[in-house]
Amino acid sequence: MRKAFFITIKEVRDFLRDKGDLSFSLLLPILIFALMLGVFGGDLQFNGTAYIVNEDPGGRYSSLLIDRLRSFNGLTVQTISRENADSRLSRSNIQFAVYIPAGFSAELAASKDVQLTFKQRGNGGTEGQIVANLVRGAAEEVIQELQVQNQVKNDIKNTSASPQQIQLAVQQILSQESSSPSIKVSETALGSNPDPVNQFLPGILTMFVLFSINLTAQSLVEERRKGTLERLITTRLTTGQLFSGKFMAYTARAFVQTLILLLLAYAVFRIFTPVSFLEALVVALVFGAAASTLGLIIGSIARTENQAIWIAVFFTMVMVMLSGTFMPISEGTFLYTLSRFSLNTYASDAFRALISQGGSLADIKVEILVMLGVVVVGLFISRLLFRVTQGGK
Repeated sequence: MRKAFFITIKEVRDFLRDKGDLSFSLLLPILIFALMLGVFGGDLQFNGTAYIVNEDPGGRYSSLLIDRLRSFNGLTVQTISRENADSRLSRSNIQFAVYIPAGFSAELAASKDVQLTFKQRGNGGTEGQIVANLVRGAAEEVIQELQVQNQVKNDIKNTSASPQQIQLAVQQILSQESSSPSIKVSETALGSNPDPVNQFLPGILTMFVLFSINLTAQSLVEERRKGTLERLITTRLTTGQLFSGKFMAYTARAFVQTLILLLLAYAVFRIFTPVSFLEALVVALVFGAAASTLGLIIGSIARTENQAIWIAVFFTMVMVMLSGTFMPISEGTFLYTLSRFSLNTYASDAFRALISQGGSLADIKVEILVMLGVVVVGLFISRLLFRVTQGGK
């Protein structure tokens, strides 16, 4: 076993010296993580700008409408002139603008119909559509408050209450209703946390381990073709020791790739506790070992490097598609049944349980046992097929 460890150390050392393999295996995960950070690491709350043409300056209800818009989190309100708005819309500098007409407040106070005008380029874009809905909601709130005030005035018109007292009473009632609404909404989240990092990180982790199948198979065929394996046997190494050393070396390479992503996720996104991080490392090690056995099998049956690459790519793509790595697969479907035959399914489920669902190793015993079973069976088959020379053992 000692000689097998020497083979492992040599393989890992050669891997770290090879700039091509090193850049692909180490720098590529970092690059992918940087992209994840750029896409998902920022604030997921809506941020947009409402461009308002207010032709009712100083109007009570136009000012109230603008104040309501400013109260929305993530929404910036910018008042501009009609000429400026028309010019910027025509040049596509902005996609959406709201026009408050002259006499807006006076018409509302007189209980007359008023109209806000929305101008947009095309469909206004996603931001414009969201802003339009926010403006509609704010305008409806202003109108409802005005209707309540008018109704109260009509109900107590024969009393001695002043308009200021009526308005104050209405505002108090509305504030109380806003802070403690009569209709309460209860939200229940079904399934896992929809946070995109939690959703996609397990799939990215497993994909990088699957890439190691390609590297393992290609490396094994190349060393056999060049006679490297045969020369190693002449150094008093047995075939079993050479096989064991290769298996441990390929497992270490897959584990290092996953370790880098886990460390970055732990440091930046804070999605792990120390315990769950160590549990994720256990899953990474077991999955890396299972993937290495598959790479050894492919590398043993392939005759050329191209064959090894394409067989590995085929198996990788099939496992990714069947596992529902990025798109969920509904239970009870034929595709769901097929997904049970994909190694990636169990690895993704295990990582997802630890990352998104707050689980522990006790919750993923089935997944761990399946991957360990693949390791045992894969080692047995790959050892039977393992060849040192092109023609045979």
